[in-house]
Amino acid sequence: MRADEVPTLTAWAAAEGWNPGLGDVDVAWAFDPGAFIALRRGDELIGGGTVLSYDGAYGFMGLFIVRADERHRGLGDLLWHHRRDLLRRRLQPGAAIGMDGVFDLVPYYERGGFRLAYRDLRFDGIARGALDPGVVDGARLDPARVEAFDRRHCVAPRPAFLRGWLDAPGVRSAGLLRDDELVAFAALRPCLAGHRFGPVHAATVDDAARVMGHLMAAVDGEPVQLDVPEPNEAALALASGWSMTESFGCARLYLGPMPQLPVGRIFGVTSFEFG
Repeated sequence: MRADEVPTLTAWAAAEGWNPGLGDVDVAWAFDPGAFIALRRGDELIGGGTVLSYDGAYGFMGLFIVRADERHRGLGDLLWHHRRDLLRRRLQPGAAIGMDGVFDLVPYYERGGFRLAYRDLRFDGIARGALDPGVVDGARLDPARVEAFDRRHCVAPRPAFLRGWLDAPGVRSAGLLRDDELVAFAALRPCLAGHRFGPVHAATVDDAARVMGHLMAAVDGEPVQLDVPEPNEAALALASGWSMTESFGCARLYLGPMPQLPVGRIFGVTSFEFG
């Protein structure tokens, strides 16, 4: 995909109601421009998607869309399989590939070699929080410590992506230390409508609530979204306690080895589009 086509992909995603973060696509493009795949008729863009490679150790089939007037012609099937096969070639042999796909198409993804791990559920609400004097602004934390903590919750290291994600305009982040150990970290980014958490990683639900509440204090009264792995029942209860309501969801699937992630410590998915 050419750089001038990327805003069109973002606009299509917005038209679908996906409410992307204002800087999400720019961060992914800067991290891995080769991940952006265009489907064209002549020079006309009619579809596109992403296949991020995390230094060859892990791949993610993310943003995927065909222009509304070009659907139901088999083009999505063509683009999906091309992206899968291209991403395989971009990765080390045996590396896992993840994706978040719509529930109705799980059988289709499974025919393509993916296996269902669990569901990720999106919750919408209104920010309600208070500044916590024990929570540390993300900018004051040692980046190496943040990267090491993030690594414990991800399939593969992603330091370059994480730095770009946290440094994007308008992103707020915060961490919680206990006995000089980082036990929780969360980021909140501006979206087309309101703000969205991601990632949110924490040792306990109380730790997650503290960093999230601290971040929500800065956007009190504004819409917020949180994407929760369904197996994390404490995270679901936390969203319910903040009067957030389920509004959307995706199936998390993997091709290749099934990662053993500490889902009980993942209170907020980084991004449905980029992993």
